[in-house]
Amino acid sequence: MSSARDIRVSPSELANQVSSSLGLSTSPIASFHSQPSSHGGVSRAATAAAKHLKPFATEDIKILLLENVNQTGREILSKQGYQVEFLKSSLPEDQLIEKIRDVHVIGIRSKTKLTARVLKEAKNLIVVGCFCIGTNQVDLQYAAQHGIAVFNSPFSNSRSVAELVISEIIALARQLGDRSNEMHQGTWNKVSSKCWEIRGKTLGIIGYGHIGSQLSVLAEAMGMSVIYYDVVNLMAMGTARQVPTLEALLRSADFVTCHVPELPETKNMIGAQQFEQMKEGSYLINASRGSVVDIPALVLAMRSGKIAGAAIDVYPNEPAGNGDYFNNELGSFINDLRSLKNIILTPHIGGSTEEAQSAIGIEVAEALVRYVNEGTTLGAVNLPEVNLRSLTMEEPDHARVIYIHHNIPGVLRKVNEILGDHNVDKQMTDSRGDVAYLMADVSNVNTATIKDLYERLESLSSRIMTRILY
Repeated sequence: MSSARDIRVSPSELANQVSSSLGLSTSPIASFHSQPSSHGGVSRAATAAAKHLKPFATEDIKILLLENVNQTGREILSKQGYQVEFLKSSLPEDQLIEKIRDVHVIGIRSKTKLTARVLKEAKNLIVVGCFCIGTNQVDLQYAAQHGIAVFNSPFSNSRSVAELVISEIIALARQLGDRSNEMHQGTWNKVSSKCWEIRGKTLGIIGYGHIGSQLSVLAEAMGMSVIYYDVVNLMAMGTARQVPTLEALLRSADFVTCHVPELPETKNMIGAQQFEQMKEGSYLINASRGSVVDIPALVLAMRSGKIAGAAIDVYPNEPAGNGDYFNNELGSFINDLRSLKNIILTPHIGGSTEEAQSAIGIEVAEALVRYVNEGTTLGAVNLPEVNLRSLTMEEPDHARVIYIHHNIPGVLRKVNEILGDHNVDKQMTDSRGDVAYLMADVSNVNTATIKDLYERLESLSSRIMTRILY
């Protein structure tokens, strides 16, 4: 992969020439992009140009990694020469705001909340890396409207979650948790009543995405029949069968497992009515999101004997780090869950394997490097996906123009009028909702042409963010 450092047209004196001509300093902070603006006027162009027109050097990039991001990701980012700060835990919102003010890249997992209030203070932020599957902890709309790309790892821990669910199905069927606890307490209780093989039983999968489909294959290999429910029609793996409604799944499955995102329509999608529809003595597993299952309804269903066992890996409220949280952050319901028989409670470890975290670290870190160094948005969850081939050492006089703008009529005409005064080698643009992303490579650049490009693009009222890499 070619880094942006490889495509500089000259050493740092180019920045000095431009800044000198503007009578401004060459501070490396935020030297590679402009800040989003609501007005897009030219009043800040000179100041922004001084920050921006310095040839991009990776050592200027400040990265903050929270929540013990895997070593694989940290190594990839450090090897680029970025300034990488690493913390093992998440941060309270006020502390996070202070930390994020001057960073260009932030890497998080599921506990850190990047709200609009936090992102508003991130004056230099251009990209967020979610080293996990979910992105609901980030205000994606606010990020997009301010030109901040967000990347995640939607596939890397699928196998780990699927294997956990398989192990929980067997453990619940054999009441392994209860027998283990009894042995730890000094009780020998050898029983076979209500202990089952899983062969020949029916597994109902709610959400047949990457995790659900992998789980389907594993379950079928162990002799289970598989049915699944999803809001879209999806091709079945093996002999699995899609059912038309959630109720149809619940009435037929011996084991029900949830693998859906956190959305308004999935909040409490398994509640009192759904437990009533489930088979007598069936089992529930939730390794998706804590809001999917109505916990008080689950407690009542298990106390009545309707539900014979459950495995819960996610909760409506989860603490920011490890510790004794049974009596506060997890909520009062946790003690009700702990009082139940044949229930497996785990601390959101579905994707917590060495293999999954290593793969996630690699996938997200490489996406961040591509975006920072080259502007590539492939895999972004909140911006259009745009990609051009990398610039190389054989193209030393090229600059890459990145223009993130509001998706309104007439923008491309105005942008192309500006680019038309220069030699455009290649160009691509795409839109996603209210935001559009344009990338163009311009050759034969020098101090004057870059300054001209930058200031003219900055003057457009449609601008969200302008970056020029060279």
